[in-house]
Amino acid sequence: MQSLSSREKQDLQQQETVLVLQGGGSLGAYECGVYKALHRHGIKFDIVAGTSIGAVNAAIITGSRSDEPAKALEDFWLDLSEGVTPSSLPDGIRPYFAATYSAIFGNAKMFFPKWFAPSPDYFMPYFWQYLYDITPLKNTLNQYVDFQKIRNSNGPRLIITSTDVQNAKPSVFDSKYDNIEADHILASAGYPFYGISWTQKSGKYLWDGTLLSNTPLREVINASPKHDKKVYVVDLFPKNHPELPSNMFEVWHRARDIMYTDKTEHNVHMSKIITRYLKLIREMHDILGSSTLDEKAKAKFALLETEYHKLASDRGGIIDKIIRIQREEHFHFLLEDADFSLATIRELIERGERDTKQALATSSAE
Repeated sequence: MQSLSSREKQDLQQQETVLVLQGGGSLGAYECGVYKALHRHGIKFDIVAGTSIGAVNAAIITGSRSDEPAKALEDFWLDLSEGVTPSSLPDGIRPYFAATYSAIFGNAKMFFPKWFAPSPDYFMPYFWQYLYDITPLKNTLNQYVDFQKIRNSNGPRLIITSTDVQNAKPSVFDSKYDNIEADHILASAGYPFYGISWTQKSGKYLWDGTLLSNTPLREVINASPKHDKKVYVVDLFPKNHPELPSNMFEVWHRARDIMYTDKTEHNVHMSKIITRYLKLIREMHDILGSSTLDEKAKAKFALLETEYHKLASDRGGIIDKIIRIQREEHFHFLLEDADFSLATIRELIERGERDTKQALATSSAE
């Protein structure tokens, strides 16, 4: 009869630092600001997980071609921004202009409209499966990300999520086991409600991971269940909005925010419950293991040993702490995540840095 080995106990005591990045189109520039602030504070990550634009940011963080991932991420976002929208436009008007520009003309570094590319079905839009081709994003990613570095370095582990179009199941890619390429990132970023194409990868047709979960914390827990975790979550969509919507556009906007806001409280709660159960089982196991049992009881106890060690060592980690960095909205616009204007991208980066500094100060004071 064995108790947990010293190696197993040591594994369980290790704590991983995790960064979880949501999807949200151009709002991903806010995550750039968050990472800049975290990097400036010397916070290093064992795991970086993301979906949609969060997966794009995560790939640059973990596989930057330069030795300065924070700078590379900011360069990426400034490269992605467009200068056609006048920066002098007021904040309440600029997103409308910029989103309209993106919808019509696309983004040269990210997505290309189908109506600018002749095809056999060009005059049969009813049969189109997408409105925007994201091949430009693949080219841009390859400029900023060394995917060989992600596979071979001792840097952060990359976890990205997507959704299988045909069976509605999650497809999770993990640099610990998968040779992640640009196509894996594209597979996580095909958002159908904006008409972005799916990606075929590994025999599957894959859409945006946000369709199943916009905060891939559960996938992190499942991928690394042994270790306790300190988690930084970037929430791009406001949880609280005291004012009721006043028109249908505001209704759709608020519904969208609710769909994609962070919903990880249940994951955290369940991990703590499971941990309490495991500790109780461990104490009962040790008591029984040190007791004098008859032969029949010993035989029953032996049968439970394998399952006990599997539970105790393989699912022993808990979410020790979550630091949430929450983007707030100054005004409400349904297509704010399609605003790639230079002024907005810079503003989002600055706000991400500022909010992160405040969140870290609040966390340290607790």
